[in-house]
Amino acid sequence: MCFFAVAKNLVTYLTTVLHESNVDAARNVSTWIGSCFLTPVIGAFLADSYWGRYTTIAVFLSVYIIVSETTFLNLLYNGVRHFCKFSLTMCNISEKLSLCQGMLIMTSSAALPFFLPRSSDESGGVHPAAVYLGLYLVALGTGGIKPYAAALGADQFDGADPKERVAKGSFFNWYYFSINIGSLLASTLLVWVQDNIGWTVGFGIPTVLIGFGLAVFVAGGRIYRYKPLGRGGSPLARVFQVVVAATRNCRLELPDDSSALHENDRGEHTSQFTFFDKAAIVLPSSEKKGPWRLCTVSQVEELKTLLRMSPVWASLLIFFAVTGQMSSTLIEQGMAMDKRVGAFVVSPASLSTFDVISVLVWVPIYDAVLVPLARRVTGEDRGFTQLQRIGVGLALSAAGMAYAALIETRRLAAPASSMSIMWQAPCYFVLGAAEVFTSIGMLEFFYDQFPGSMKSLGSALALLAIAGGNYLNSVLLGAVASTTGWIADNLDQGHLDYFFWFMAGLSVLNLLQFVYCSTRYKSIDQL
Repeated sequence: MCFFAVAKNLVTYLTTVLHESNVDAARNVSTWIGSCFLTPVIGAFLADSYWGRYTTIAVFLSVYIIVSETTFLNLLYNGVRHFCKFSLTMCNISEKLSLCQGMLIMTSSAALPFFLPRSSDESGGVHPAAVYLGLYLVALGTGGIKPYAAALGADQFDGADPKERVAKGSFFNWYYFSINIGSLLASTLLVWVQDNIGWTVGFGIPTVLIGFGLAVFVAGGRIYRYKPLGRGGSPLARVFQVVVAATRNCRLELPDDSSALHENDRGEHTSQFTFFDKAAIVLPSSEKKGPWRLCTVSQVEELKTLLRMSPVWASLLIFFAVTGQMSSTLIEQGMAMDKRVGAFVVSPASLSTFDVISVLVWVPIYDAVLVPLARRVTGEDRGFTQLQRIGVGLALSAAGMAYAALIETRRLAAPASSMSIMWQAPCYFVLGAAEVFTSIGMLEFFYDQFPGSMKSLGSALALLAIAGGNYLNSVLLGAVASTTGWIADNLDQGHLDYFFWFMAGLSVLNLLQFVYCSTRYKSIDQL
């Protein structure tokens, strides 16, 4: 809810309060959203190597609490002392939180006079440096929470227990359901508060809620199940060590018996990507050994896991480029339609509410109806395999783009602005159903397939696919707009329907590539 309270209305804030141009505001929002889905890699490094998932979430939640101070300092000027007292109270949770939070509060309080402009009419009363400092604290905070809340939640289920294994599948459904409850509240209630009551209250509500969430999260600390940290430090460093060691040993011959490889005593060795097995060749005692020359078989298998999953990861880029249309071209399409619905005028951006509603409707249906029915047919505990679930979502995304293209073709043939914007609602609803299948399936797949030492990194890479898809969408929009003229300033003079057909065609090709790769994919249990 805190993240979406910023993201949903950020363009409005930058244009009306900071007085940025539409182009600059759109570019800055895109850059910020991309950063929010890149920072999980930083958090993964800390969670898997040093802090663990619990401490990482607690620390980054505390960063969220400070955001409203550092981003909107002038909005909270009258109440900053009270807010500092509240934040300092939260510092008693742990010594690490006290150090992190206390220093940030002291720094922001000391810098408050610098951030505030001398006159009330400068930049809408907000210094841009304070705003962007706070925005990128949000990006940092969300990067430490997004992948680890799911991973820590899944850690509470014993994969060896049949009942708990089924319950873990439901957990990912309801985890995503909860995210969309926050999104719905932010896009309706909080956006209305920001526009009609004020930014202070609009940003203050989620700030208080995230503080409450931190208190509840820490209160359960004694009853959580904790997975041990991975061996050998950073999982990213271990992966790079395998690449370097295999390259340095490229001229060596692999032993006929894989048991001769370094520390191959756990039965982990697989026969794929055998070149990287050279990183585990035991060197003569006279040669210098080190982590960049000799790696364990478990390290090699971590890299092999990444390589096996890379085609699935690549398939997700097109999917998230398609869902990215809900914040770009679909809104532009809605602006060219009749926005009157009865006595009301519907904002094009508010149509994304149908995407959220679709998720909230489909998660219970999937969990309570589809899974039991599919279980009888497939024999799978979860009803569908994770790859089957992702594939269904990819197909739905192609259908959503085809529907958008048909609507645009009909709009172009109709009199100007005479077609109701509500014709877009089914498109958002289909894309929401696609998210239930692909996005949730992706989270579960990346969690299950990565070894225990890389669970947080796996979740971070899943979110990195979202960032990659959004960046890909920006590239495609720019390339198509500059070479074809399909996306014109006046949509009546362009052919947005051709672009939607283009995205639908890419989605179909992507689905075929995914089907091919998924049929050849073998999990670690099958190798």
